[in-house]
Amino acid sequence: MTKTNKKITSYLKKQSELSLLRFITCGSVDDGKSTLIGRMLYESQMIFDDHVNSLKQDSKNHGTQGDQIDFALLVDGLSAEREQGITIDVAYRFFSSSKRKFIVADTPGHEQYTRNMITGASTANLAIILIDARNGIMTQTKRHSFIVSVLGIKHVVLAINKMDLINYSESEFKKITDNYKKFSKKLNFSSIQAIPLSALKGDNIYKKSSNMKWYKSSTLFNYLEKIDIQKDIIGNFIMPVQFVNRPNSSFRGYSGTIASGLISSGKEIIVLPSRQKAKISGVFLEKSNIKKANIGDSVTITLDREIDVSRGDIICDSKNPIQCADQFNVNLIWMSQDPCFIGRTYLGKINTQKVSIKILDIKKIYNVNTLEHRPGKQLSLNNVAECVISFNKDIPFKEYSENKRLGSMILIDPINNQTVGCAMINFALRRSKNIHLQELTINKKHREKLNGHKGRVIWLTGISGSGKSTIANALEKLLYKKSKKTYVLDGDNIRHGLNKDLGFTDKDRVENIRRVAEVAKLMCDAGLIVITAFISPFRIEREMARSLFKKDEFKEIYISTPLNVAEKRDPKGLYKKARSGEIPNFTGISSPYEEPIKPDLTIKTDKKSVTSAVKEIEKLIRD
Repeated sequence: MTKTNKKITSYLKKQSELSLLRFITCGSVDDGKSTLIGRMLYESQMIFDDHVNSLKQDSKNHGTQGDQIDFALLVDGLSAEREQGITIDVAYRFFSSSKRKFIVADTPGHEQYTRNMITGASTANLAIILIDARNGIMTQTKRHSFIVSVLGIKHVVLAINKMDLINYSESEFKKITDNYKKFSKKLNFSSIQAIPLSALKGDNIYKKSSNMKWYKSSTLFNYLEKIDIQKDIIGNFIMPVQFVNRPNSSFRGYSGTIASGLISSGKEIIVLPSRQKAKISGVFLEKSNIKKANIGDSVTITLDREIDVSRGDIICDSKNPIQCADQFNVNLIWMSQDPCFIGRTYLGKINTQKVSIKILDIKKIYNVNTLEHRPGKQLSLNNVAECVISFNKDIPFKEYSENKRLGSMILIDPINNQTVGCAMINFALRRSKNIHLQELTINKKHREKLNGHKGRVIWLTGISGSGKSTIANALEKLLYKKSKKTYVLDGDNIRHGLNKDLGFTDKDRVENIRRVAEVAKLMCDAGLIVITAFISPFRIEREMARSLFKKDEFKEIYISTPLNVAEKRDPKGLYKKARSGEIPNFTGISSPYEEPIKPDLTIKTDKKSVTSAVKEIEKLIRD
């Protein structure tokens, strides 16, 4: 081996032994986040000479810093960012020193990119919150600090930047520091280290600044190298199963990333939620059989006996199994333009499994500027709230304060598959363990046998005046003549009783359909053919209703009618009132109707008679 190869091998070995610190930079727009990271990359000598030359040329072309290097260009990779001089995406960078490795996420400052900031913060151990020394604490400083706290980051560096623009004033530094510490008393930080610096000039980044001799504490680099994060991530062995590894018939392993603790051969484990026990027979890192593995390692483990383990299960120390529950108090950050309502159902991804999540209650919505809170029934973009949610099954979990990975989840819109929110578990609700389904002697199969047909739901949806109620009534008459046991749930009739307390706002429409879907489920369980006639304007609520039933039990029928045709019919005079402003939130006029994407049947009532429509539906549901 040549001397050069030996040096490279030695360097790589040393690097592999260094601990890793993940941190984010955040703060208000133009506080200097990208410049700071660029300076750190430059000072750590992680940039090749040709890249430095290119950077100097780019700096001249953009002209933001005169003849000086614009370090922000090292990070702001998107052309839109370079043109606007802002960061709109999360930029990840790796660098290292002789004492530690670092992964840094440069997160956006604009409020509309808060979801990007959350993405960067989700895996971080520490946050650098920048403040422009000229402006002091801004609204976004408070917003980002609050979100950083909610996301469980315990360590904060308060980087008071651009000190060169206030003549390196010690009094201004202390004023900003005192104001921030006063604001952050209600936040869950373990440590706050305030550092005065100039990212552009390099003051207190890598070397102590000669311009601020009054500052006696660590430079930014020195602090990041020494901060101890190990105590934040200790714990017993836990590994979510991501993949069942079966390359051949003689090998069966379970792959995943260790979320807590360490594992070694011979250790007894328990699989949740099945609670089966076994012992570790082998631990594999790639293809190598190793003696033990630690938190953060992606490994495959084998067991001493065959038990049922699948993706989404949790393998943990048998002496310290984690809890399972299906209802939780959580902190929820809403990241969608579409509002979140009580009663609405989403897909959830927690650990390595997908579940159905329902919003049961919004207990409080936080004001991120004052840290006060208020009650609410719906969430808007960037709202942070304390909520109650339920899952469709028990899941193993840890409280987020104890383990980020096992206590966090994302919420997904089931219609478009977009991430709409992220939640952090505060605690499981006791009632999730005290309420159990009661097994009854007479079940659905018995009732269906007595009725002579299967229970099912025929869900008619369409705008007002499309003909839903007319078709529902005619369909029931036909089925009644054939001795079928039926019941019609009609929108207007339900609002005279069960849903009398609901109006027509979006949140009330969500609750209206939630209740109807639950009633339809009970009637279907009774073996009835349930015909519902509701506008049900939102796709996500119709999908929620569908999710309550087996695949062949639920049929979505789109009663399609052009708005102008429905308006001409106007059997109840509602369109006329809506046009005159007497009825607010009227579907098709002042409130949207989301057409079904893939209904089981579409009936165009401007082209088909009621009789032909009924025959088509009867044919669709015929056993």
